[in-house]
Amino acid sequence: MVQVCLNGRRSAADGACVPLSPEELARSAAEAVAAGATEVHVHPKTPCGRDSLSPRVVEPVIDAIRGRVRVPVGVTTGAWAAPDPAVRFARIRSWSVLPDFASVNWHEPGAEEVAEQLLTMGIGVEAGIWSGTDGAARFAASPLGPKVLRVLAEVTDPDPATAQASAHALLARLGDALPHSRLRSSGRYPHRPVLLHGEEGGTWPVLRLAGRLGLATRAGLEDTLFLPDGERAASNAQLVSEGLAQYGSFQRSS
Repeated sequence: MVQVCLNGRRSAADGACVPLSPEELARSAAEAVAAGATEVHVHPKTPCGRDSLSPRVVEPVIDAIRGRVRVPVGVTTGAWAAPDPAVRFARIRSWSVLPDFASVNWHEPGAEEVAEQLLTMGIGVEAGIWSGTDGAARFAASPLGPKVLRVLAEVTDPDPATAQASAHALLARLGDALPHSRLRSSGRYPHRPVLLHGEEGGTWPVLRLAGRLGLATRAGLEDTLFLPDGERAASNAQLVSEGLAQYGSFQRSS
């Protein structure tokens, strides 16, 4: 499975290729799905380009994307979009148009409460476990572990020379009890399936590692603005197409 991450926390300053409005996001999602993406992850934004959990911002984006694609659509619940946990809960509870899933960063204040609220509403939860945080330990102790849709293993190391090592370390913290051979055959850890991805310079090395391990991954302008050869990407669709080619080639060679 290759998810497309359409925009992330990027802004207009990152170039015209980054979709921001509901219409741009819907068009980019449709192109990425046509290129092979099987899910969509999006950061709904206000007209001034700020991530938001307000239903007035989230719902038009979900509606617009669903008008163009027939794949699961997920959104962020990152604390930067609503730093006060109480405000975050209130905004999520006020959604009337629901995403299929939402990512919850387990190291953030209020993460478990946000996840529990999403589950109560029938929204799947991606448990975002970032390298360099205590998210893995907090998730291992969480009673919600078996209930999440998947683990979103996020390698925050942007160095292409060390990102794969950072990914291995993160995966080890997530699944010490699971033999490596079982990981390769099932793509699962004790709790749930794993989607492994990197960011910036670490994007492509980590994506190739996901291919070798048989884990789900993602590609898109949230994670990188550049193709593996260093050329600037023109679109999410181009990143998805290249991601699928690299992912598949490393699966075949392993």
